[in-house]
Amino acid sequence: MEFKVCETLSKRGLSGIVKICSLTFLLLASGCTTAPPQNLDDVCEIFDEYYDWYNAAKEVEKKYGVPIGVTMAFIHQESKFVEDARPPREWFLWIFPGSRASSAYGYTQALNGTWSEYQKKTGQWSADRDDFTDAVDFIGWYNTRTIKRTGIRKHDAYRLYLAYHDGAGGYLKGTYKKKPWLMKVSRKVDRRAQMYNRQLVQCRSSLDSGWVWRTLFGANEIEASRNRRFARLAADL
Repeated sequence: MEFKVCETLSKRGLSGIVKICSLTFLLLASGCTTAPPQNLDDVCEIFDEYYDWYNAAKEVEKKYGVPIGVTMAFIHQESKFVEDARPPREWFLWIFPGSRASSAYGYTQALNGTWSEYQKKTGQWSADRDDFTDAVDFIGWYNTRTIKRTGIRKHDAYRLYLAYHDGAGGYLKGTYKKKPWLMKVSRKVDRRAQMYNRQLVQCRSSLDSGWVWRTLFGANEIEASRNRRFARLAADL
């Protein structure tokens, strides 16, 4: 087998080697990408799919006091859980790609300057915007800073998102009042945060059962947990 591969490569020459290496790199790179959750409208299913996300979000809630539902609703609005999300490019003459509208990137769509400030203030120099754990910690840090400056309550996703978009200074000046579209989006974020928090009540005990339980019982226990949750919801109707 090794002889045939080497013989094939020698016949194809350098270009063949480059093509094979490039294909291998692409396959490896694609395997490292975290796909968005399948159901963005159920935080319990999101955490069932990515259990480490729950641990990260729970740690942020413990550290900053900002509810998990608020943090997750922010990420949903900013990136729909796409780790490398960016603003679309502008196009010149409909052919040539131009610059992007801003340097926003990753789960939180934080700008380069804002992310650099976060790294400096927290000492987390290796933090990446396309890493979920770093992203939720950033949101907790940013919202806590906003809360201290504006007095907004930790559960108030509506006002927190207004300040997230316009900055604490802009919020205090009321810049959002001239942006009906922003107030509309902020209300959507608030509704989603409340929905996520309600859903989390139904599954938090199961999630808190820990990785050992999930490792032992795997997908069967996760499915059973979902069935129990849906049964409780049906009983409440």
